[in-house]
Amino acid sequence: MIQYFSMLLIAIGIYGLLSQRNLVKLVISLNIAEIGVNLFIVSIGYIEDGLVPIISSVNRTSSLVFVDPLPQALVLTSIVIGVGVTALALALIITIGKTKGSIDLTELGSSGGDDE
Repeated sequence: MIQYFSMLLIAIGIYGLLSQRNLVKLVISLNIAEIGVNLFIVSIGYIEDGLVPIISSVNRTSSLVFVDPLPQALVLTSIVIGVGVTALALALIITIGKTKGSIDLTELGSSGGDDE
């Protein structure tokens, strides 16, 4: 069930990327798609009634069913990278807005490079 929700988030993000012309809305759409991908990766690594992958005094054997920690580590890394990409994209949008006077793609494309 959660995999369908993550695919819905990916589809919403892709729709936003294809339909929006505002640069801030494009970054938001990219973040929605990224959340969907992260959720999908975590849901693939989930095992029903799985235990934490730590062998302790309670769980002394490694033959028990553990949840795979690799997708969780990959998603954690992806979240950190996504925050960096979002910060960089928003900083570039602020710079474009100050220099060009607009953050709309149709207006930026019609300027034709006259601002140089």
